[in-house]
Amino acid sequence: MTGLTVTKLCCVRGERQVFRDLSFHVAPGDMLSLVGPNGSGKSSLLRQLAGLLEVTDGEINLDGAGEDQTVADVVLYAGHLDAVKAPLRVSENLSFWAAFYGVSATQVEPALEAFSLGHLGHLPAGVLSAGQKRRLGLSRLALIDRPLWLLDEPTVSLDTASIAALGDLMRSHLKTGGSIIAATHVDLGLEGTRVLDLSSNGGASL
Repeated sequence: MTGLTVTKLCCVRGERQVFRDLSFHVAPGDMLSLVGPNGSGKSSLLRQLAGLLEVTDGEINLDGAGEDQTVADVVLYAGHLDAVKAPLRVSENLSFWAAFYGVSATQVEPALEAFSLGHLGHLPAGVLSAGQKRRLGLSRLALIDRPLWLLDEPTVSLDTASIAALGDLMRSHLKTGGSIIAATHVDLGLEGTRVLDLSSNGGASL
């Protein structure tokens, strides 16, 4: 399985230094929760780890990855946006991602059922509520096999039952050796969760 080591990572947005000298390690089976006020760099850190934001200084290393593997091969990123294509049906949204990642189409229905969306599969995604769209976006976690999940406020717009379903999915991922780094203000009750506090906006290590 794949772990992650971050060493003296810095992030600059425009003229502002968001954080500096950030160091931590995430091993297979680890859950790391990012906390801190808005603007402390939680989303920026996740985007850097996902390869979506430039690293100005410091290192991000994948541990245990093959020589030819890239971040895209091991990371599944779920950001603020739900990655939902409104004109497509609910089931077609997941079929798109299944084709994109080379996943069998037979896995689409079970992934929808993970968040109780199977009965909505025929509807255009654009008619879904905010919570249903969030569940549809998160159902990619049940569809795509990647060892490291990067989740940015995954519980936003979710009701209690959906938060419980997300917690069960995350717990299962951790038990099979997967790793999760998540910015969330909700305690999902995941045993052994470590916390990285970015509130100081300065150097931090874990």
